[in-house]
Amino acid sequence: MKLTHLFVLFLIVTVPAALAVPAFAADGANTYKAKCAACHGPDGQGRVGPALKGTSLGADDIVALLSKGNEAKKAPHKKGISGVSADDAKAVAEFVKGLK
Repeated sequence: MKLTHLFVLFLIVTVPAALAVPAFAADGANTYKAKCAACHGPDGQGRVGPALKGTSLGADDIVALLSKGNEAKKAPHKKGISGVSADDAKAVAEFVKGLK
C-alpha cells in the first residue's frame, strides 16, 4: 500500500513538470531575450552583434549556429550556446525569422 502511495505521489509531482518543460523549451522569445538580446538587441535590431531582424540566414542555419557553433564566427558563436537545447534553438530560430 505504501508503495502505491509513493508511486501516485511521484506521478503527481513529475507529470505536471514533464508537461511544462516542452512549453518552456519552445518559448523562443524568452530564450532569445535571455541568451541573445544583450548582443543582438531586444527586437533584433543589433547592438554589439549584428542585426537579426530580416536576416538572410535560414531557420536551419540559425539552429545549427546555436547548437553547434561555427569556427568562422566571432565569440560566442564559435561553439554552440550553452544551455540552449535543440528545441530551444528551433524556437529561437522561428522567433528570429518572425522579427519584422
